[in-house]
Amino acid sequence: MHDSQHILRPSANMKILVTDGNSRAALAVVRSLGSLGHELFVASTRSQSIASCSRYCSYKLSYPDPTIDRAAFIKSLLNSVIEHDIDILLPITDVSIFPVAEHLESFNAYCCVPISSLKSLLRAANKQDIFELADELGVPVPSSITINNAEQCLSALKNLQFPVVIKPTRSRVKDGTGWLNTGVDYADSADELMVKIRSLSQVVFPVSLQERIVGAGIGLFYCFNQGQPISVFSHRRLHEKPPSGGVSVLRESVTPDPQAEAFGILLLRELEWHGVAMVEFKVDRRDNKLKLMEINGRFWGSLQLAIDSGVDFPKQLIDVANGQIDFTSSDYKLGVRSRWFWGEVDLLLLYLLKSKKTLKLPPDHDPRYISILKTINPYVPRQKMEVLRLSDIKPWLYETLNWFKN
Repeated sequence: MHDSQHILRPSANMKILVTDGNSRAALAVVRSLGSLGHELFVASTRSQSIASCSRYCSYKLSYPDPTIDRAAFIKSLLNSVIEHDIDILLPITDVSIFPVAEHLESFNAYCCVPISSLKSLLRAANKQDIFELADELGVPVPSSITINNAEQCLSALKNLQFPVVIKPTRSRVKDGTGWLNTGVDYADSADELMVKIRSLSQVVFPVSLQERIVGAGIGLFYCFNQGQPISVFSHRRLHEKPPSGGVSVLRESVTPDPQAEAFGILLLRELEWHGVAMVEFKVDRRDNKLKLMEINGRFWGSLQLAIDSGVDFPKQLIDVANGQIDFTSSDYKLGVRSRWFWGEVDLLLLYLLKSKKTLKLPPDHDPRYISILKTINPYVPRQKMEVLRLSDIKPWLYETLNWFKN
């Protein structure tokens, strides 16, 4: 029996259950820990997933969709932990992390779950809360106004400078039928803003109306142990899908910006963070200053780049759970690039099929033909494919088949 303070037996062959097998982050975790000799159990809403196709997956499991029936998901996952005598449970995406965090005591009776408390996770996920905390700590944030309904938006119009970013304060909200994923949107005028705000379901509020920060994105990635930093990694986004700001499809390892690194540590220490997290900033072109964008308390989609560069976050997380904490430096290979092939194809299609206005691109964005040429740029030195690995080819074949199906 394990509890949150339990130190696992040192072992090169632990039983580790990884959720959300359909995510690229799960695949990176499975490849990392499987190559170290651990026994990997991959679970998802379907037993077949991109991560379960990996040669490093020992057992494929399935569970009920947590977005539809949380209680059934928890029951199924806990049964799997007990039945397979799992040592460590690694929930990968928010869809799994939050339900597990709500029942952390139950899981900690049988295995180690190296994630933060529900209180810390909820605070990090709430953009309004995290911006208020950042402001208290002296971390710069974009100017924003929080509204609770369309009427408040109407009253706030005189204080807004367009374009504005429409950001629900929570990435997922509960409605009458289950859970609703929210997303970022943009408005170039007061009329467009009111149309979009009035189209939102009331459960999505409160919503933040934020000045649009145009500039380079900086991602800082951390592993923490009970409020103390273990390691840090940074990359810069070269291509994103959609190009107005979204998932990175081409990125490069860089030296952490000292100020951004310090801001990230300050915020995560205040949250008493445990486990992995991503803190995202943008460098505002107007004043060349950092502005906090968000905190994500989970593994990130481009995790494979960190591993390829020499910062093996999954291994570090297992070490944290095992009590074998190795405080590392920020030394890793710089200039390593990671390319998500099918993400780049999606981006290429966006440039080919949609206008600059439809894509919500800033006025000084590259012309369409330049964007297309940059996207189809062939292999460059020190570039690795994220999913496509000849030594573990099945996940890429699975992803390719699904891309064509979709």
